[in-house]
Amino acid sequence: MEDLFEFYLHDSKKKFSGWDFSYVSDTDRIAEFPLDWSYTSKIIKKLRNANSLLDMGTGGGEFLSLLKPLPVNSYATEGYEPNLPIAKERLEPLGVNVVKVEEDNKLDFEDNYFDLVINRHEEYSAKEVKRVLKQNGYFITQQVGGKNCVELNKILDYDGDFGMPEWQLDSAVNELKKEELKIIEKHEDFPGLRFYDIGAIIYYLKAVPWQIPDFSVDNYYDSLKKLHTQIQEKGYIDIEEHRFLIVAKK
Repeated sequence: MEDLFEFYLHDSKKKFSGWDFSYVSDTDRIAEFPLDWSYTSKIIKKLRNANSLLDMGTGGGEFLSLLKPLPVNSYATEGYEPNLPIAKERLEPLGVNVVKVEEDNKLDFEDNYFDLVINRHEEYSAKEVKRVLKQNGYFITQQVGGKNCVELNKILDYDGDFGMPEWQLDSAVNELKKEELKIIEKHEDFPGLRFYDIGAIIYYLKAVPWQIPDFSVDNYYDSLKKLHTQIQEKGYIDIEEHRFLIVAKK
């Protein structure tokens, strides 16, 4: 058991780039329970008739590249510096213009420019989204809610959440309504996230540092070792995620 724990600590040091969890997801060390909706299916319905598209917070462009063929006027924004060259290498051959975001809540585009703005797990300003959307344009966003994986924080004895307890479906809907965007659809779900080994948990927490801001193996060694024993006894641990989806129209 001791040797296995140390192996997982070493294994979790594998490099993470872009927004690619394939090292632990494709090997079935992490499994996400399905949501009540498909973000991709919602987008495809609108993408077919869109001449201009913006993907906010594209990461390494992993998701957007799967939606090809894309509109002629397609853009992607990204604010995390290490992701930019990855996104450009993946997306620019597809005709996508990758733009660095200097300020989280400011979009450097003309008014009334996009038929469709999509946003998966990225911060946004409802006012800016409205500004860059054309009349009758759509905004589709899937967000990580404020209750996401708080159980994992408790298990590891971290006293707190990731700093956004108020970020809920209702608050996001109200922000968009204040900008006079019409809510076409809204959904909320709390799916499970299953971890099969402690190395996958460490890999996950290093990739999403906002979940436990002071996370490191050294800081949480004892808690990680205790959780490792629990996972070995049961075979896995399930943690509740928090997601919501909104489709809005200008």
